[in-house]
Amino acid sequence: MRTSGAQPPSAAATTAPDRIDPALRRLTFTLIIGALAVIFDTTIMSVAIDDLAGRLHASLDTVQWVSTAYLLALAATMPAVGWAQSVLGGKRLWIAALGLFLVGSLLCAAARNAPSLIAFRVVQGVGGGIMMVLMTTLIMQAAEGRTIGRVMSLITVPTALGPIIGPVIGGAILHLGDWRWIFLFNLPFCVVGGFLAIRNLPADAPRPGTRLDVVGMLLLSPGIAAVLYGLTRLGGSDGSAAAAGPPLAAGLALVAGYTGWALRRGRDALIDVRLFRHRALASSSALVFLSGAALYGTMLLLPLYWQQVRGRDALGAALLLIPQGVGALASRALAGRYMDRFGPRPVAVAAFALTCAATVPFCFATTSTSSTALMAALFVRGIGLGAAMITLMGAAFVGLGREEIPAASGISRVAQQVGGSAGTALLAVILQRTSAGARTPADLVPGFGSAFWWAAGFTAAAVPLCLLLPGRTGRKAQVEDEGVTDEGKGRLPVADHG
Repeated sequence: MRTSGAQPPSAAATTAPDRIDPALRRLTFTLIIGALAVIFDTTIMSVAIDDLAGRLHASLDTVQWVSTAYLLALAATMPAVGWAQSVLGGKRLWIAALGLFLVGSLLCAAARNAPSLIAFRVVQGVGGGIMMVLMTTLIMQAAEGRTIGRVMSLITVPTALGPIIGPVIGGAILHLGDWRWIFLFNLPFCVVGGFLAIRNLPADAPRPGTRLDVVGMLLLSPGIAAVLYGLTRLGGSDGSAAAAGPPLAAGLALVAGYTGWALRRGRDALIDVRLFRHRALASSSALVFLSGAALYGTMLLLPLYWQQVRGRDALGAALLLIPQGVGALASRALAGRYMDRFGPRPVAVAAFALTCAATVPFCFATTSTSSTALMAALFVRGIGLGAAMITLMGAAFVGLGREEIPAASGISRVAQQVGGSAGTALLAVILQRTSAGARTPADLVPGFGSAFWWAAGFTAAAVPLCLLLPGRTGRKAQVEDEGVTDEGKGRLPVADHG
C-alpha cells in the first residue's frame, strides 16, 4: 500500500547495498522454519502413497486423493492470500495459517481411514497454500527490492532442502515406524515456527475497507482447482482425454471468465491481471511454469527409473536422488550473487542450459548405466534448477510497487503449481503409452528415454524465453512501464532492459 509523506528509513535501506540486513535475515529465518513443515509434508508424501494404500486397506486410486485433495486445496487458496493479508495483517495471517497447518497435521495423524485422511489433508492444504504465498510476500516487502538475488537464495532454502531430506525421511518412517509419523513430523516446525513468528515478525496493521472480490474468488479458485484436477486425471493410472477433458475445459473457461472480470475490475480484482503488463512478471511467470514442469515432472520419472529399471526400493531410490537436492542447495548463494551483479537474464539462460544438458544423460540411460555418472548428472541438474528458480522468482518482483507484491507472489506460486502438475501429467502419459506392454526392466528403457527427452525439451524451450527477462537491476534505472524512478513511486528497483 502506498503512503504519502516522509517515511523513516528502513533497516534494509541503511544497510550496505551488497549485504542482507540482519533484521531481514531474522525475518526470513523465522518464516523458513514454518515453511519447512509444508515442504517436508509434500515431499515425504511423494514416497508414501503406495504404502498408505496397503496400511489403510484402500485402493491406490482412492489413496491418490490424499495428495490430490491437498494439491487442490493448496492451489485454490493461493489467489485469496493478498486479500486475507490486507484484512488480518501479515503477522496475524501467518500465525493463523501455521496454526491451521498444525491442526491439519494432528487430524491427519489421528485419521482412522482413507476418507477422513483425505478430508484432513484439505485442512493442511489451505494452511499450506497461505503460507507459501505469504512467505514470499512478507520477505519481498521487507527487502524493498534490494539484493533480490540474495534474498531469493534464502527464500528458496525450503524448496532446496525438501527434495534432499523429505523422500529419505518418508522412506525411513515407513520402513521403521507407523505412517502417522509422516504428519507428526511436522509438529516441531509448526511449534517452533509459531513461537519465532510471535517474537520476530513485525506487527502490521490491516487495511480498513478492503473487500473480498467474491465473483473473482468464485471464478478463479475453482478454475485453478479444476485445471489441476484435470491434469491429475490425465496423468493418473487411468489417464485419458475423456477423463481429463471436462474438468480441464471447465477450469480454463472459469479462468478465462475471471480474466475478463478482472480486466474490468482493475485493482479491486482478487488478483490484478493488468500486472502482466510488466514484462518481468509476465516472462518470469511463463518460465516458472516451465521450470515447475521440469522439476516436478522429473521428480515423478527419477524415482520410477531407479525402482522399475534399476530394481531399487523406495528408500534406495530416495537416497539416489539426494545429489540433485544438494546441487540445488549449493547453487543458491552463487546464483543470488550473480543475479544481483549481472541481472536475471544471463543467469537464467545459463541455468536452463545447464539443466537441459544434465537431463540428456537420462535420455540414454539403460539398465546398466553407471549410477555414479547419473548421480553426478543429477548434481549438475540440481545446480541448474536451483539457480533457475532463484532467478525467476526474484525477477517477478522487479519494478513492482509494494502493494503489487502480494498479487505477484500468488501469480508466481500458481504458475509453479500448475506447471508442475502439467509436467507431471504429460510425462506420466508419455511414460504410460511408450511403456505399454513392457514386461522386463529392459523393455521399460525406451519409454523412460522418451519421457526424459520431453523433460529436456521443457528446459530447452525456456532458454530463448529467458531473453525476455530483465537485464541488470539498479535503483537508478528507469521504470520500464511508467518511466519513473523507484524513489518517485515507491517501487522496487527496476531492470535495465538495454
